[in-house]
Amino acid sequence: MSETKAKKADQAADQGPAVETEPSGDVAQETASEASGLDAADGPAPDDERIAGLEAEVAELKDQLLRALAETENVRSRAQRERADTLKYAAAPMLKDLVTVADNLSRAVESVAQGDAAAEGRLETLLAGVKLTEKELNSAFERHHVVKLDPLGERLDPHRHEAMFEVPDPNKPSGIVVQVVQPGYLLHDRLLRPARVGVSKNAPAAGADPAGPTEDQAGTGEPGGRIDTSV
Repeated sequence: MSETKAKKADQAADQGPAVETEPSGDVAQETASEASGLDAADGPAPDDERIAGLEAEVAELKDQLLRALAETENVRSRAQRERADTLKYAAAPMLKDLVTVADNLSRAVESVAQGDAAAEGRLETLLAGVKLTEKELNSAFERHHVVKLDPLGERLDPHRHEAMFEVPDPNKPSGIVVQVVQPGYLLHDRLLRPARVGVSKNAPAAGADPAGPTEDQAGTGEPGGRIDTSV
């Protein structure tokens, strides 16, 4: 046994001292620094890319949410306006038919002369009943915001009046309502029926020449004369 141990000791002495295989602390630090430098050169870390993607997704979802909220508000406002208009003008078809009844009552009252009503008691009673019916109908119109258009003396409004004919009148400017053939009616601010009217037409005064002065009357070189623009 002693001889074997002596041989092993001699062999170890011949091979020399043992070599360390693990790197020192400085070498390990330099290796870690090189590795981190390679990672930085390759691009951003995976966590940064994931955060950037999530932020972009959040921004897109926020934009979609705001658009959806705005569209919902528009639909709600539109529905409220339509509901208000429906309630406001729901009676328009019926009222449009009733204005014809009002016309007939007015004609019935106007067709009876005052003298005839005074001469006949029954006719006077009938006339009073028709007037009362007309008054009640006009009161019902007022309660339902129906306004009667009687534009005598007003300027013609094509949005509310319908011109049926023209009446020459040198004393009035053109376009003035001088006769109401049939009154019009408004429901709130919506036209139920336009007023049918006759309008004035400014005719030249009697004795005036509508064609203007002649060449002899105008002269050629006098002040105020007609200027030849044919050149």
